[in-house]
Amino acid sequence: MTLTKKSDGIFIDNFGIDALDEIDTIIFDCDGVLIDITKSYDLAIIKTTKYVLETFAKISDSIDVNFKIIDGFKSTGGFNDEVDLTYAAIISIVAAKKLEKNQTDFIFDVIKNADSTGIESVEKYLEKEVDISEIKKQLSYPGVHHENPLYQIFDQLFYGPELYQKLFRKSSKFSEPGLIEQDDVILNDLLIEKLQKRFGSKIAMVTGRGKESVSYSLKTLLEKFDLKNSVFLEDESRDIAKPNPKPLLDSIQGMNSVSTLYVGDSMEDFIMAKKVTDFGNKATFCGIIGTSKNPIQKLELFERSGASLVLDSINLLPKVLNLE
Repeated sequence: MTLTKKSDGIFIDNFGIDALDEIDTIIFDCDGVLIDITKSYDLAIIKTTKYVLETFAKISDSIDVNFKIIDGFKSTGGFNDEVDLTYAAIISIVAAKKLEKNQTDFIFDVIKNADSTGIESVEKYLEKEVDISEIKKQLSYPGVHHENPLYQIFDQLFYGPELYQKLFRKSSKFSEPGLIEQDDVILNDLLIEKLQKRFGSKIAMVTGRGKESVSYSLKTLLEKFDLKNSVFLEDESRDIAKPNPKPLLDSIQGMNSVSTLYVGDSMEDFIMAKKVTDFGNKATFCGIIGTSKNPIQKLELFERSGASLVLDSINLLPKVLNLE
């Protein structure tokens, strides 16, 4: 599918654009869409990986998990969960070290062999190459969220001591402020008001984050969403994690949507919306690329996959939907 650049930051498939007129509901992902997480969640991946490799695997010379590695894993469609991505990076670097291979080259080999099954595909590939049983046993991932050592370290770094104590009723081993404080909120009241003129109360969210985490960053903006028909996947079973279409289907059906626009920034988001459409519920995917460190690469990824609408930012939605 070829996307046409309509104006700065707007890329549309001319054949699929008519579907926008039918849309009566809009549903958002959060991270990378409503909030720029480059300095929060992405940094939590980097810091957690480094800490675990030094503390558990005794590897002091590990590479930094840069944005190319993060985007690489996310492009496979199996790493919507940042802790899954962190785990995949950790076990890949441990394997590279054991095999005495260049860590960067090896981790990109892992990414090439990963798919939408996420950590399952990574473990399968690595176990053919080398014994990673020791680090797997140490981390016991995923396990039960609030008991798992990897989740605990990631959450403590991300939420900071006060919010971690509030959410999990446990003390953090880290004293520095949580990286969540560096969330950069893109959503604003003016954009919500414009969207409400067309969609009324049919504005919801299907996100990998937990509700408390979203509330902490969005504050009163969260009240503008249909929370009854929103899904916060961190609070749910891993069985329905993206790209499982169930959460988006539940949200769509709960709002009696005829045609939905799902706004996301990842391949998991795209796959989820596509599966919903395959099940007979009209869901048009809108890809957001402006929060990526490499927007052009993400645009090309969405274009190759068949996305019909890609925007630089959610702030361009009123223009695309003729709301201004």
